[in-house]
Amino acid sequence: MKLIKNNLSEKLIINKYFKKLNFKKKGTFNFENDGAYLELKNKNYKLTVTTDNISEDIDFFSDDDPKSIAQKITTVNLSDIFAMGALPHSYLLNLHLPNYINENWLNSFSNELKKIQLKYGFYLLGGDLSKSNKLIVSSTFIGLIKNKFEIFQNKFNLHDDILITGNIGESKIGLEILKKKISSNINLKQYFIKKYLYPIPCKLGPLIANHVNSMKDISDGLIGDLTDMLNDKYGALINVNKIPLSVKTKKILNNKNNFRLEDLLNAGDDYGLIIISNQKNRNKILNIANKNNFNITLIGKIISEKGIHFDSHLDMENINKFDHFF
Repeated sequence: MKLIKNNLSEKLIINKYFKKLNFKKKGTFNFENDGAYLELKNKNYKLTVTTDNISEDIDFFSDDDPKSIAQKITTVNLSDIFAMGALPHSYLLNLHLPNYINENWLNSFSNELKKIQLKYGFYLLGGDLSKSNKLIVSSTFIGLIKNKFEIFQNKFNLHDDILITGNIGESKIGLEILKKKISSNINLKQYFIKKYLYPIPCKLGPLIANHVNSMKDISDGLIGDLTDMLNDKYGALINVNKIPLSVKTKKILNNKNNFRLEDLLNAGDDYGLIIISNQKNRNKILNIANKNNFNITLIGKIISEKGIHFDSHLDMENINKFDHFF
């Protein structure tokens, strides 16, 4: 049994805070086994798997609200699941807990996880607990996708549309405000900080899965993620004026903050979707998105010349691909 702090034990943490997250599903053994199982009742579906982790001082601050940390670890994984055209089924959760974690933190964190699970329809399959000098949260998500749907990130054709959901750069602005590198009025501060602390995944992917050629979530920045999709096979021509920016973001760019559009094009943690599809499916995708209240924008097309190109000048030399190790 691993002691954490304040007489917290692994057994207490599991029984009091995490058993409520398994929703009494049979395969979890109510967390009384060292393993679990999945049973697929519908043979028309297959499993998809993705994994991610977030770390203190890299993806969040030690004094961040535990609700925010719960939102972030689920969003980074749900975003990948939705980009595969799948729906979430269950997940595994590993927590590396430092000494400052207490029962109040665990209560808030687990309650927020339960809200998110109920919202998106998945449950906790199991996981592990251990001690650490810093808080690290790791999770593996399992999704369900119809057998006939198999979405690749780099399967597309010349002249295909490039669309994205949501707005670009709002989480980045929130982080820069917290670092005191951007100044703004209180209303703008609260808006952008919330975007950074509580990112939301885009659930459009499963709804348009049979109309797209490729799809990827924008977790490492628009330029970086689109570059990965192009895979040095084709290029992309982007209409700068079509890149979706909120009215609030435009105010930040217009203020004297020395902050430019280039600074947002490769900012991580947007969690919208990059969608590449045949032009003939454009109206279908737009109609589905609009019907379900998703903000979607056609920003460009696939071209033969390799690399990412803009229809007006941007300082591309200063747009570096987002990298978790730098």
